[in-house]
Amino acid sequence: MSELIEVLTKDGTYSLRSVFFQENFHSLLGALEETKSKFTATSNLQRFKEKSLNVLDICFGLGYNSASLLNEVIKQKSYLNLYALEIDKKPLKYSLRKESFLKLWVPKVRTIFESLYQKNDFEDHFFKCNILWGDAREKINIIPSSIKFDLIYLDGFSPQKCPQVWTIEFLSKVAEKLNTNGYLITYSSSAAVRKTLRNLGLEIFTIKPSFNKRTFWSQGTVAISKFDKSKLKHDLNFEKLSLMEEEHLLTKASIPYRDQDLNSSKDDIIRRRLDEQLFSNLLSTNIWREKWRMTKLSFKS
Repeated sequence: MSELIEVLTKDGTYSLRSVFFQENFHSLLGALEETKSKFTATSNLQRFKEKSLNVLDICFGLGYNSASLLNEVIKQKSYLNLYALEIDKKPLKYSLRKESFLKLWVPKVRTIFESLYQKNDFEDHFFKCNILWGDAREKINIIPSSIKFDLIYLDGFSPQKCPQVWTIEFLSKVAEKLNTNGYLITYSSSAAVRKTLRNLGLEIFTIKPSFNKRTFWSQGTVAISKFDKSKLKHDLNFEKLSLMEEEHLLTKASIPYRDQDLNSSKDDIIRRRLDEQLFSNLLSTNIWREKWRMTKLSFKS
């Protein structure tokens, strides 16, 4: 799909940069660290020890999120039904050729990934895995409607670079796939994404920043279909939105991305949103930034 450039991140693990999207697959702070702190730790996987779970990985990419998930469920002897959506096979091909990537996981992860690359699926007594290649907006419809997911990972390029997977219409389809008490997890703290998920009836939480990154007010978002906020535990990796984050949802940044027929180009989606922002009476996002002394680098809108 696009030219990819190898990138070494600060934790010693490799990622890629897309020339087409002009964006890295992972934070330069660390590909593995980002996966573990934002996705794996937040998943609260011990809930499924020696039980079964359904997982949807949207924008599979290099496979870090699914590999880390597999690594953990193998250790705790869980049964996993995994679906992955990805438009480009080259990142997975790269991962399978990178020994330093493969050595991060138990050997079975390599076996599963090789099967996904060669046959698009893998199945044994513990695992049933499928990867659907193509535009996620189309391929999500192939997943049987009877399957509801306990975890959904949404890890596409940022909304301003790849708005196609962050629109009201696509996120509505994603939300429909979420099981009761299931977690939809994304690295994005975008007000547009958060407001859309809330409007779809999901409870919104912020992923706690780790101690050494307090300059970043959030590591992402968790959306849950039915969750009693009064039972929010301190040992979870997410918490209620702060006042600052709630006020972010009252600004023009919260105006959603729209793609009515789920076939619009990136430029059309961006242009429609800019037009809507231009005529909106919502608070300027710059005023919000100034009030809370935020910088554009601290979040992706």
